[in-house]
This record gives sequence, C-alpha cells and structure tokens, in this order.
Amino acid sequence: MSGPGQPAADRQAAAEYRIEDLAHASGATVRTIRAYQDRGLLPTPERRGRANVYRDTHLARLRQIADLLDRGYTLASIKELLEAWDTGRGLGGVLGLVAEVHGPWTDEQADRISRDELNLKFGGTPDDEAVAEAVDLGVLEPIPGRDDEFLVPSPQELAVAVELHAAGVPLSAISGHLRELRGQVEQIASRFLEFTTEHVFARYLGHRPPTDSDAAEAAAMVRRLRPLAQQTVDAELARAMRTFATRHLHHHLGADTPLSTDAPSLTAPGVDLPPGTIRAVQQLVGTENVSAFITAAAEREVQSRTLDALIPSANKVEQIDQRN
Repeated sequence: MSGPGQPAADRQAAAEYRIEDLAHASGATVRTIRAYQDRGLLPTPERRGRANVYRDTHLARLRQIADLLDRGYTLASIKELLEAWDTGRGLGGVLGLVAEVHGPWTDEQADRISRDELNLKFGGTPDDEAVAEAVDLGVLEPIPGRDDEFLVPSPQELAVAVELHAAGVPLSAISGHLRELRGQVEQIASRFLEFTTEHVFARYLGHRPPTDSDAAEAAAMVRRLRPLAQQTVDAELARAMRTFATRHLHHHLGADTPLSTDAPSLTAPGVDLPPGTIRAVQQLVGTENVSAFITAAAEREVQSRTLDALIPSANKVEQIDQRN
C-alpha cells in the first residue's frame, strides 16, 4: 500500500503493508500480530487515517520472533532479547549462542529408508504397529507426501534395533527398552547441564539478556564442552557394562553367590575358581561359609607345603649330627 503521489522507486524501497498483507507475507495470523503488538514485541505501526501501516521492519521482526520460537524461546525471553537489540546492545553473540546450542550434538547424518527396506531389515513381514511405535519414538519420521518412505534421524539407533531383533528380541521389547533408556539418559543430560551451568555458564549468562561478548564466549565454551557429556557417558557405560556383565555371567554359569564390592572375594587377584568348585563348596559348608572355607583351605595348603619343605632340611641336619 503506497501513496498515489509517491515515486515508484520510493514505493519499491519502502514497502508498506496492511495488517492482512503483513500476515500473508510473514505466515502469522492477524490475531497473532495484534497480540505481539500488545506485548510490545512489534514496533508501533504508523497510523494513516483509520488504518495501521506496517513496513519491512515489522516483517523482519515477525520472522525473527518465529525463528526464536522455533528454537524454544518463550515470548518473555524473546522480548528481552529484542529490547537488547533495540537499545543497541546487539544480538549477534546471543544468536550465535542460540545457533550453537540448537545445532547438532552429533556428527551422525540423518538418512532415509523406504518401507520395503524397513520390512526387509526386520524379517520381511510388515508390522504397522511397530512402525507407528517407531514414529512415536522419533526413530522414524514421516516424509510429507511420501507414504512409502521415512526419515531416519539416527541410523545408528535404527541399526541397534535391527541387530537386537535379529538376535531374537521382540520389537515391542525393543521399543519399551528405548522408552526406559531415553528417560534415564534425559536425566543424565539434565544433570550435566545443571552442573555445567552452575560451575561454568553462570558467569556468562548472569545478565538478562547476556551482553554480546558474554554470549559469544558462552558459545565458544559450548563448543569446547559439547563432547564431554558423550565421552563421560561412554566411559562410565563401558565400566558399568564390564562390571555387570561379569556378574551376570558368573550368575548364569551357576555361582549363586553374587560378586559385589561389599562382599568378601571368593578368589585371589587373578585367580578364578571354576563354578563347579564353588557349588561343591556351597553344598559342603553352606553358602554363608564359602569364603571362610576357601580361605582356611588355602592357609592349610600353604602350611602343609611349608612343613613339607622343612622336613628334608630337618632330616639333613639329623644325618649330619649322626656323622659327627
């Protein structure tokens, strides 16, 4: 919308919109635009007669708000950020921090898979219920207009499910396990963020909104700390798997006494007793006396071997005495 006496070049350089035109150009509704105005998120439009006139600055602001909403910001937070921008403090560092946190936390690349390929990976039999469950979990994402194809955000996660199913694990058990695991991992992620915020990021993010330089330093710190959570979980998972796999194997091989850090060890360092030996001792003296029996037997064997070693020496001394 432009004045009839305005030169064409000026009209092109300074676009004007009625609220309906602004809604169409931005993708927001008229109601949303008015709500943003009431909240102070949009600059006051120019009043011309009985109509409000909006410009490209309003369109740019609406797109900025939409982008920040997509990144998880609340309208209250967005207002603070935009006020910082309007007062000249800048948003470059803040938007850089937003992009750093919102970016991918893995080098893994998403892939696509057809429904036929998916069926083939899981035994060749279509399972609509399992596919729906995978979509609900986000393991698969529908592609608009392609009913026979899915986006796979994490090919590694899908590959794990394929291997577990090939090993005999039902799909329902796999999805149930993933739900449980996801809840536990989300707790770990939340705790790691609380920990790093308290000890690292609090000094950068103490201002609301943070200054441009503080936000830029925080973004650099995110890049440094990004791999630490994964590395910590990998190391601790390896340690826990080694510990619990040993216990499970020990149990399933027939040893009824679980190995634990607070229970007396049944073996010396580097020495493993056969499960059959442990069972025989349990039957002989009872489970509660296994450790004491093995300890006493070892001590007795040591004493016996010591006495055996001393007997030849004693006989030799006696023979010398007789010759003298």
